[in-house]
Amino acid sequence: MNPRSILITGVNGQLGYDVLKEARARGLHAVGSGSSEKYHGILPLPEGSDADCGKDYIQMDITDEKQVEDVFSKVKPDLVVHCAAWTNVDGAEDPENREKVFRVNETGTENIAKAAEKCGASVFFFSTDYIFDGQGNRPWNPDLSVPKPLNVYGESKLAGENKLKELCSRYFILRISWVFGRNGGNFVKTMLRLSETHDSLRIVDDQIGRPTYTADLARLILDMVGTDRYGIYHVSNEGEYISWADFAAEIFQASGKKVRIDRVSTEEYGVSKAARPKNSRLDTSKITENGFEPLPDWKDALRRFLADEASGEIKGM
Repeated sequence: MNPRSILITGVNGQLGYDVLKEARARGLHAVGSGSSEKYHGILPLPEGSDADCGKDYIQMDITDEKQVEDVFSKVKPDLVVHCAAWTNVDGAEDPENREKVFRVNETGTENIAKAAEKCGASVFFFSTDYIFDGQGNRPWNPDLSVPKPLNVYGESKLAGENKLKELCSRYFILRISWVFGRNGGNFVKTMLRLSETHDSLRIVDDQIGRPTYTADLARLILDMVGTDRYGIYHVSNEGEYISWADFAAEIFQASGKKVRIDRVSTEEYGVSKAARPKNSRLDTSKITENGFEPLPDWKDALRRFLADEASGEIKGM
């Protein structure tokens, strides 16, 4: 059964943008929210939208419990897709940012969870491969693998998971990896931009995982809506597990760019403030086990993304 009203947080970001787009494509009533006063996504609001009354976009600071309560009272959602988050992994390592990171990813999620439970809404929350320590080479299982974050960002997302599990009776936690989408910055856009000014690039070759295209993820989310198959899922596009260097090579080949890749270890690269897990392989089998269609191969996803980029439909380069 489709929800009567969906509240999507973080619609000015990559995932929130695509969830909003997919919900509208399916004819669902969806209200987007963000911390800014106005909508800044690249998806136009419907003609005649009234942001002030929350018809299509409403301002909401998830760290403000009272404001969250007021928005939920106005929108009355029976589904919340909680995409808003602190996602600057290296920035999270700055000591002056730590409190803010947890205020967004833990306290903000706590506020969403409380308000959702109060109005009987189910919640989608998005976590990360960074909650694991990256040891070994076996894919992480959503129900059996034990989290052990290496960095502040991973710690904060795990804290958000725990708040949701503590406070909500109906939740989906989707742990995702290597995200790229139309609205905002990501690795694919960075590689395309750098290819215009560089003949060669040093790229890490010992961190292994799979990309996740937000347009494909949004379709899975809306497929899950209306089911009672709650729990924790690991999600990425299907296909072989790869390194960042492998991903870059495919980006350049698929886009016709001539850039030499110098493959280096994480230690040789030595730029990142935050420790990154070397093993980001996610076991996505639970998706099909619960009757959902898995995401397409990541190479197919990349080519569709690049086709949109070539047509001028992508911003945030």
